[in-house]
Amino acid sequence: WILMVVGIIVAAGVAGSLLDPFSPRRLVAVATGVVTGAFLLAMIAVWRVERAVPISETPPDTDFAGAMREVWLDTEARRFTIFVFVSMLAYSMQDMILEPFAGLLFAYTPGQSTSLSGVQHMGVLVGMILVGVGGGAFGAGTARGLRQWTIAGCLGSAVALLGLATAARVAPDWPVGPNVALLGFANGVFAVSAIAAMMALAGAAGPRRSGIRMGVWGAAQAIAFGTGGLTGALAVDLLRHSGDATSVAFGTVFAGEAALFAVAAWLAHGAVGAAVRQSRREALA
Repeated sequence: WILMVVGIIVAAGVAGSLLDPFSPRRLVAVATGVVTGAFLLAMIAVWRVERAVPISETPPDTDFAGAMREVWLDTEARRFTIFVFVSMLAYSMQDMILEPFAGLLFAYTPGQSTSLSGVQHMGVLVGMILVGVGGGAFGAGTARGLRQWTIAGCLGSAVALLGLATAARVAPDWPVGPNVALLGFANGVFAVSAIAAMMALAGAAGPRRSGIRMGVWGAAQAIAFGTGGLTGALAVDLLRHSGDATSVAFGTVFAGEAALFAVAAWLAHGAVGAAVRQSRREALA
């Protein structure tokens, strides 16, 4: 996850610096360079991976559908799945609209708006490092601590999104850069705390079930992320085409994201702490 965030920061910074002065030809050249670099890195990452992984000859004791039912019937695993879906839906809704927002309401150039994504993910990285490195001194290794950090990240993200909703109404008289950095920081705090809880709960039913649990949560995260990006962009377009002002359209979507993060904080209050407590009970047993 950290390397993914670092990759986004580097790609956004480099692409943003190369896009200005903007032209369609320059955009195609920069996008081609970024995609080519990502493709080459992916090829290097998977080179000979299959040879390094031993193949098990032991047949599984249940099929995929049975394993899915088993995970879903586990109350804590099901609650955590719902939390992952809602929180990642809130996390990703601004993904496709932040740059148009900065360009339309704050007169950012394409290069500046692209670099804004790097500012957000720099905040994400700082938030993750804070919890990962310094969180131990503040209880991040306990069930209660993980719950508190996750809730704090969700509520902080909600506050930052309400700030962007306000920015849409008063633009360009708003410090949008620091606001986006704050959003990224809160996102990072929430993300690393939720990942720690996920790792704890994944092994609660034993090593033979950890993979399917991680798969269910990974699927929930991926579906929510894609749905969130599509929903946010579609909502802005529909609101603008229905006659609402651009500022109202963006402000409404940001406020909706803030509400989703508030719901995620409420879900985390029960799901995260209970998940870690369950994992410890079953580990002791």
